[in-house]
Amino acid sequence: MFTKGHKSSDTPAADAPKAAPAAPAAKSPSSPSPAPKPKPAPSILSSDLVIKGNLTTTGDVQIEGTVEGDIRAHLLTVGEGATVKGEVIADDVVVNGRVVGRLRGLKVRLTATARVEGDIIHKTIAIESGAHFEGSVQREDDPLSKTGGKSAS
Repeated sequence: MFTKGHKSSDTPAADAPKAAPAAPAAKSPSSPSPAPKPKPAPSILSSDLVIKGNLTTTGDVQIEGTVEGDIRAHLLTVGEGATVKGEVIADDVVVNGRVVGRLRGLKVRLTATARVEGDIIHKTIAIESGAHFEGSVQREDDPLSKTGGKSAS
């Protein structure tokens, strides 16, 4: 009987490999984890970094140093000690430092420490008291799609 009992326990053990195909089903709950993965951490350019060239990303960028070139991003934050010399195109732009060049964004915010020398094309804008701004402001429903539009004329 003991021997037969072991054989019957071996039979469920033989069923265990049949349960192994359930393991791929266990991987399917892990497929939602790549969904948050496309949101990488923001790229931070430190205060001692100087970049001469264009930056393009679908993610977020925080500039603390100097960039001489155009920047395209989802969210761009220009730090208080940072300088950007070039065109900025982003969904959201927060300027705490200095920008010399055209700024295009769905949402543009100039904080009290901002210094902007150039035109701003936006859907919504906020300029805090104390911000320094020289240029023109133009509202457009879709400021990102008209990179060579009206303002080039």
